[in-house]
Amino acid sequence: MTGISSTQRVGIVLPVLNEAAALPAMFGVLGTLDPQPQAILFVDGGSDDATCDLIRTAGFDLLETGKGRAVQINAGVKAIAADYVCVLHADTVPPADMARVIADTLADPKIALASFTPLIKGPEKTRWFTTFHNWIKTWYAPIITRPHLFVRGVRLLFGDHAMFFRRAQFLEIGGCTPSDAVMEEADLCVKFARLGKTRMVRRWVETSDRRIAAWGPLKANWIYFKVGILWAVGARGRMAKDYPDIR
Repeated sequence: MTGISSTQRVGIVLPVLNEAAALPAMFGVLGTLDPQPQAILFVDGGSDDATCDLIRTAGFDLLETGKGRAVQINAGVKAIAADYVCVLHADTVPPADMARVIADTLADPKIALASFTPLIKGPEKTRWFTTFHNWIKTWYAPIITRPHLFVRGVRLLFGDHAMFFRRAQFLEIGGCTPSDAVMEEADLCVKFARLGKTRMVRRWVETSDRRIAAWGPLKANWIYFKVGILWAVGARGRMAKDYPDIR
């Protein structure tokens, strides 16, 4: 890609479902990114609110797929014209220089999968306890659920981490497991571990506390733990029931 800077090789895929309330703020965030990524693609999984209309009106590229974040991510990564891809949730605010952080991190060929560090915030407070739990479970989750893989370097990243990777390698490993309605990122981490290291970059992304606000911090953190255990024991059919959408 002669003549193209590393930051111009970065693309952002945003899987969305009924995110009309969050989108105006996200459009503003995307406009402040400096440098701008090469491509931004929203992937809608069947919204029945104004999500798609808002995206089109704002002038962003939109791909419509079947329901399921794994399906949406797979389709978005396949369709986007970029070498490096970040999967960003509509309620997560990245740093303005995210494209440079992504390019600099993936310049290391030993790193196959990386993410930012999520800071969970609401309009009135920062959720420090859940932020810490979110950070430490990237370590304890694989220790508990996949110890044989942990010693080989597997770490579990999650959607609110704003994960990023090389598009070609994502396609090489087959992407997300399409049937996964929840924890689709976990299988992805295991697959990527075959290709290299996992790294969580020490730069914040601010992610919404809407689940904690709805459930309360203790219940929310219990649900996060429970869903992880269900994934570990292969009870995939129960995960979506125990992790409902909050909009």
